[in-house]
Amino acid sequence: MTPPLAGRVVVVTRPAAQATPFAALVAAAGAEPLLVPTLEIVTVELDAAARSHLAPDDFDWTIFTSTNAVESSLAQLPRPSRSRVGAVGRATARALERHGVPVAAVPRTTSDSEGLLELDCFAHLRGQRVLILKGRGGRTLLREELARRGAEVVLGDVYERRRAAADPAAMTALRRACDAGAAVVAATSAEVLAALLELAPEGDCPRLKDAALLVPGERVAAAARELGWRGRIVVAPSAEDAAMAEALGRAFAGGSGPGAA
Repeated sequence: MTPPLAGRVVVVTRPAAQATPFAALVAAAGAEPLLVPTLEIVTVELDAAARSHLAPDDFDWTIFTSTNAVESSLAQLPRPSRSRVGAVGRATARALERHGVPVAAVPRTTSDSEGLLELDCFAHLRGQRVLILKGRGGRTLLREELARRGAEVVLGDVYERRRAAADPAAMTALRRACDAGAAVVAATSAEVLAALLELAPEGDCPRLKDAALLVPGERVAAAARELGWRGRIVVAPSAEDAAMAEALGRAFAGGSGPGAA
């Protein structure tokens, strides 16, 4: 039986340090992974005042928004012991548990802020203090909605995303794959996709936006359309490696091409 991704070049846009597991999954499904990291993850160094201000056990809840938030915060802040812990997604919860941090709340549906906010434990928060450990920038929905529900919310920016430098060899391979109609771009967020479009502008890679695109959730799919994406969009239920790879395998299991509806 021909592997579902045979003949495809899957463009892996995750940061270089996080790309290997997903690349291995798509390779096992027959694809050629092409590593094109668009962002770098850099820890924000916290001074003594910031570490004191962001001590998790001074809060009723500590919410980690990503695996990057887990790694960057636990390297600098005490592990929560009294504070209840929430994770925006199952991958984030697993990262916490690997560090021995029990997780009290994780979305049951979508692995995003909306999924976390659906949980009953966050329905009424009057009089409670909530710490959100996150990257600089990003969405404001979680903070705004928790505050609307009565919580005192404190944000801790523990890492930042920086635009990665373009690798000329990778850019050449990307253009060739797009020109051949073989490219499938995997982007875990609208920010990642926008960064890719800056690294490979239309003048350098005119067929990039015609490639198939794999994204986690309808929100990122809508952002891709706003950015002018023309190719087929495959929507995975979350940004986890396994979920993304499984969605891609199902989408191409019948041998349909990247431009198929």
